[in-house]
Amino acid sequence: MRFMIVVKATRDSEAGVMPDEKALSEMAKYHEELQRAGVLLDASGLQATSKGWRIMYSGQKRTVVDGPFTEAKELIAGYTIIQVKSKEEAMEWARRFPNPALNGQEGEIEVRQLFELDDFGPSEAVERFRKMDVG
Repeated sequence: MRFMIVVKATRDSEAGVMPDEKALSEMAKYHEELQRAGVLLDASGLQATSKGWRIMYSGQKRTVVDGPFTEAKELIAGYTIIQVKSKEEAMEWARRFPNPALNGQEGEIEVRQLFELDDFGPSEAVERFRKMDVG
């Protein structure tokens, strides 16, 4: 089972404030533990939305909207993807995630299970994804 630990953005992360050495050290320690346990698949921080864009769809029409985006609490600042045996194991790891907000401020993470190709049932499209080794 794969899970994504989503780090919610804060005003600081959207302003481009970089974590200090203590925060980086705590994150490095946590991710080293994930790696030693063999459950870490990927992890990265995301740059502020001022450096990004969204694609808005209306039928076949696409509109590009440049960042920044206003609702920081709805934005993502980073992620970690783990592969574990159960939801309970994912919960144990998530509870150990260091506070992602700077200087002990209020922070938030969200944990979401990723779909596996087997969740979709047999289909030609699923087989195409299998051949790409995606999911």
